[in-house]
Amino acid sequence: MGDEELDRKGLTFVRNYLRATGKAPSLRAIGKVVEYKSPRSVQQMLERLNDRGLLVYKNGEITLSVDAGAATPHTVDVPVIGSVECGLPSLAEQEPDGWVRVSTRIASPGHTYFLLRARGTSMNNAHIPINPGELVLVRQQAHARHSDLVVALIDNEATIKEFSRQGVHVVLRPRSTDPEHKPIVVTDDLVIQGVVVASLPDALNNE
Repeated sequence: MGDEELDRKGLTFVRNYLRATGKAPSLRAIGKVVEYKSPRSVQQMLERLNDRGLLVYKNGEITLSVDAGAATPHTVDVPVIGSVECGLPSLAEQEPDGWVRVSTRIASPGHTYFLLRARGTSMNNAHIPINPGELVLVRQQAHARHSDLVVALIDNEATIKEFSRQGVHVVLRPRSTDPEHKPIVVTDDLVIQGVVVASLPDALNNE
């Protein structure tokens, strides 16, 4: 990953952090996102972004620039972090494939979001229909309510299903036009990675 791509990744993180919290992230937090171990490397990245007018970095303080095609106050940049099976569980990758600008009417400020590419047909008849190849917008959280569509982690593999609790068990239900898809029954120590907010066209593959 070259400097330009890392700069964009760092800029997106800074923008979203500022909008969500009202304050700038630390050099350490930025460095973790772009995998720079040296604070000086992070400072040099911020200086490059400052020189390009993408943000203001002065006297160690970071503020957003009003220039340079930044996401508007009505949008937020969301990372596409991999693919997820809507049938059998499949590992969800963590390295961003790219970034998509999403309206804050969908991705409400104050939450962390990510996007996954859908595979399989087990959720094509859900209350939020999910079809293969679409991007699934997920609000990151560790809890869910009855009938939420969740990204659930089972044996380190992720799947999207409808959440239902039955006593000490959780039932992950498919909602599909294909009767071959079956529910998954697990214990209530299931790891939930987030709740599905919307299904969107894959803007990265349609550019």
